[in-house]
Amino acid sequence: MCARDWPYPAWGRMALHLPKLRSTDPGDDLAAPTPGDEGAAPPGGRFQALGYRNYRLFFFGQLISVTGTWMQSLAQSYLVYDVLHATPFQLGLVNVFQFAPVLLFGIPAGVLADRFPKRTILVFTQTTFGLLALLLALLVAFGHIQLWQVYAVAGIFGVTNALDMPTRQSFVPEMVGRPALMNAIALNSTMFNTGRVLGPAIAGIVLAAFGPAICFAINAISYLGVIAGLLLMRIEPKVRIASASAIVRLKEGIAYVRSTPEISRTIVLIGMVGTFGMNFNIWIPMLASDSFGSGAGTYGLLFTAMGVGSLAGALTLAMFGKSPSRLRMLGAAAVLGLAEILLGIAASVPLAVAVGMLMLAIAGFSSSNAMATANTLVQTVATDALRGRVMAVYMTVFAGTTPFGALISGAIADRYGVPVAVWTGGAITLAATIAVAWTQRQHLGTVRPMQVQPS
Repeated sequence: MCARDWPYPAWGRMALHLPKLRSTDPGDDLAAPTPGDEGAAPPGGRFQALGYRNYRLFFFGQLISVTGTWMQSLAQSYLVYDVLHATPFQLGLVNVFQFAPVLLFGIPAGVLADRFPKRTILVFTQTTFGLLALLLALLVAFGHIQLWQVYAVAGIFGVTNALDMPTRQSFVPEMVGRPALMNAIALNSTMFNTGRVLGPAIAGIVLAAFGPAICFAINAISYLGVIAGLLLMRIEPKVRIASASAIVRLKEGIAYVRSTPEISRTIVLIGMVGTFGMNFNIWIPMLASDSFGSGAGTYGLLFTAMGVGSLAGALTLAMFGKSPSRLRMLGAAAVLGLAEILLGIAASVPLAVAVGMLMLAIAGFSSSNAMATANTLVQTVATDALRGRVMAVYMTVFAGTTPFGALISGAIADRYGVPVAVWTGGAITLAATIAVAWTQRQHLGTVRPMQVQPS
């Protein structure tokens, strides 16, 4: 798809009559990385997003940082449960402190993402993450760590993450041309899943040899790569001056999501899948203990199978996915639901652990495809002026469903057993996918951006 397929006039008034926004760059609705300094991507290639210099800096910096973040996640759980001797409920509260701020501040943060230069915001958030990791490292190293301090750090992390997520997601189109957007988001998923495989593996070795403080210190250092990459980018800062108040701009973003079926239906699907079909952190430990054997070895096999499947799905999408397709998104979500139904059946028999590993690999493959395609679809349809607010709604729904899904799935597993919880989640995921597919049955092809009326 070439540039002429994206005829956005500069800061036009949209069909729902939103107030005009002004930018220091009058043509930034058309802005995309240009050849030369920005390192424009070649017309072909499996990983064309890496042809953009700015995205290369972002990708490799984030790969290092995500690996460090997964190291900290494992070390933090070990610290709370084994060092501080917290109860399972107290351990669960760490996730509450990390995710609750996203529900409270995620959507308002989108206003800031649309108002200020995204790179500046990301330098601030990534610096904050690094300082929090360093604080944990120092507290543990000097023997002053207490549970309330872990909660406080988790809460500050959550507030910062509420700003970081929509900004980081909506920053991708500023680093690559629109034809490479699908490839860039698929590569982001590849990077995330690579870190998910590498981080815990490295953390297990470091934790056993040196303890959690070193894991936190390594994570703190890993943010230097991200910050350096952001500072080295050649991106013209975009400062948007809006005539309306922050509350009005917030309402504009929500109204835009509600009035754009392609976006609202996708977000509804992501919410349903996130609530009922993505509870693997709850399911896998119980499956390992109750259905497929016991011990850390079985847990490791199941978790690894899931991670490898997710990584393979992201790589496949990066190599062969040229543009977002509703059919691909819905098909992947349906396969996810079917795989979970079969996983629940296999766990209730029970069958060999190899069957569980196969189903989890398929679930991982399809979930990474569905999520990356949905992300690209929303970003492709959203207009540049509102992308930060749209992605704030998207990420709030995506991340905010995590604690609710865990509570629901845990309650079902506690009352009826983990196999019932797994296949129930899969059945609801499949039913939600079919329902969304029915509403979009006339438009299941490649997604095109929203057109904007001239100002």
